[in-house]
Amino acid sequence: MELKSKVAIVTGGAVRIGQAITLALAREGCDILIHYGRSSGPAKETLASVEAIGAKATIHQADLSDPDAVRGIVPAAVSHFGRVDILINNGAIFLPGGLKETTQDMWERQFAINLRAPFFLCQALANQIPKNGRGAIVNITDARIFRPAADHVAYRLTKSALLTMTETFAQDLAPRIAVNALALGAILPPPGKGEDHLRKLSQTRIPLGIPGDPDMVADNLIHLLRQDFLTGVTIRIDGGEFL
Repeated sequence: MELKSKVAIVTGGAVRIGQAITLALAREGCDILIHYGRSSGPAKETLASVEAIGAKATIHQADLSDPDAVRGIVPAAVSHFGRVDILINNGAIFLPGGLKETTQDMWERQFAINLRAPFFLCQALANQIPKNGRGAIVNITDARIFRPAADHVAYRLTKSALLTMTETFAQDLAPRIAVNALALGAILPPPGKGEDHLRKLSQTRIPLGIPGDPDMVADNLIHLLRQDFLTGVTIRIDGGEFL
């Protein structure tokens, strides 16, 4: 896909990995709707950074746990730019809890934000792309799903289902829309931890001996979007940690 002048939506596009993806798309010449949940200040800063690159962008607030708010995201982009070509399902929450600790609220919020919202955003994107049009979806999942464990159980289930959704929609939406995924490993330290946490982890658990970073994610995402013969693919960006 030629990315210049394409219109993209990035959920959670104002901070952390989402911000790196947004800026990478801007450097490719995409127009972007930057979705955010609560990060109003960072969203405005990311908007300014996109405009400084020379791309067009707008920001849009929506609670991904609210179905009505989710339904408004694609129409907002279409209203502003006229269409949407690319959807990046990046927005997610990550709550700790095994079988005993996971409450119903924890379960429902993670499934709503991490899985239901991406599902219906994919549906909305597909519904507005013409029969002879072309589009792309990239879902951001987690490499830890390839090594089952009891921690973060509801989160793991949502990200496992997102991978299955990627492969299902790759078949259902072909040939108009390519659907791929990135499965992330140690890219950023968890809340409350510093960069030294990733460095120590890389020395003990990552075969390549280095941690990742958001720019690596953005580079691989751009690679996926440029490919005309890839769909249903999940690229692991984990340094070999979950082999």
